[in-house]
Amino acid sequence: MLDPKIVLANPEQSIAQWKRVGVNGEKIVETLTNIDRARRAAIVAHDAAKQEQTTVQAVFRDKSASPAQKAEARERLKPISDAIKEHHSRQKHTAQAMTDLLMQCDNWADARVPDGASEDENVEVRRVGEVPSFDFEPRDHVTLGEDLGILDFEAAARISGARFAVYRGAGARLERALQAFMLDLHTEQHGYLEVMTPCLVSRHTMEGTGQLPKFEDDAFQAEEDLFLIPTSEVPVTNLHRGEMLSAEQLPLRYTAFSACFRKEAGSYGRDVKGLMRLHQFQKVELVKLCTPDTSFDELESMVQNAETVLKKLDLPYRVVELCTGDLGFSAARTYDIEVWLPGQAKYREISSCSNCTDFQARRANIRYRPGPGEKPKYVHTLNGSGLAIGRTVVALLENHQNADGSIRIPEVLQPYMGGLKQIG
Repeated sequence: MLDPKIVLANPEQSIAQWKRVGVNGEKIVETLTNIDRARRAAIVAHDAAKQEQTTVQAVFRDKSASPAQKAEARERLKPISDAIKEHHSRQKHTAQAMTDLLMQCDNWADARVPDGASEDENVEVRRVGEVPSFDFEPRDHVTLGEDLGILDFEAAARISGARFAVYRGAGARLERALQAFMLDLHTEQHGYLEVMTPCLVSRHTMEGTGQLPKFEDDAFQAEEDLFLIPTSEVPVTNLHRGEMLSAEQLPLRYTAFSACFRKEAGSYGRDVKGLMRLHQFQKVELVKLCTPDTSFDELESMVQNAETVLKKLDLPYRVVELCTGDLGFSAARTYDIEVWLPGQAKYREISSCSNCTDFQARRANIRYRPGPGEKPKYVHTLNGSGLAIGRTVVALLENHQNADGSIRIPEVLQPYMGGLKQIG
């Protein structure tokens, strides 16, 4: 959530900032200004009524006041007291209305983010690794997985319906191996602390990272106040919800493996086959909480941490910076890492790393004190995939396939696969 004081103090700048990310800022600023005007009027009326109440109550401290004067004062105090309650209620109502409005509004893009209307205007930063050249027609991961008996989409459909997968044998082992490999890499070499968090979280937790209220239709709701997480970014970022941290505690770097649940409501007809876009998938997440002056450096290192996974798995990829029109709701700056998929002959996203600045921290009330006696500030929060495991399986099957349909296991994964060098 953005700071209403900043929006109201700089209306023209705020409108321009929202315009960059494709949002009608004029309507937001107009509505916010009207709400703030009503809030201020309620404060003035409340203070005036409180002053009147104090003046009338003075008669009870006046020893010379007659019983009639005191009786008259009692009659006057009743409507004054009612007015005070009404003005106070209006203050709370308008303050909540202001919060409700801003909770629906996108974060602003960092000044360094390239302008653009859609993903077509994203900017490629670098390419790493050689795209494989095959002397045979490469198969896609669905064909490879089903022929090897390690992926079973028919069984998944019988169990749960469309957009689910069952892994069998070496396929299940590969998922488990990737999970362990990624967590070991991020904890032992990149300095992240591993955590395991619930997959069911409260409405307040979902609000804290920006999933609610705007994207409630995309979430799986278990009960009125419990939701299945779309990513472990949600519970991990909220680990410090409502806390006051010290500068010495920062940065905090967490990694977590979890199942993720998404309705994929806006993806009708896209990636309907295979592992690319499931309702349930597994992911290793990276989350950072840090000071504002270090957050963009921390973003760069987070991207490098995710890239290291792909390098060690010998998978070709590229890094792309998202333009303003393709930024996510909470993000101020985002890099996507896209892995090459021979089955589609294109690069596809396998990780998205974002700096959300203080947007999530303000919603979740996560602050730190820069020094003793100094005014608290909101931390900056960052999140990224390190990596999405299902899509990593896709990339491994398609990039490391042999002519006979077998799959080479990267050397770094072989210890996690019981020494297996090939699936075939």
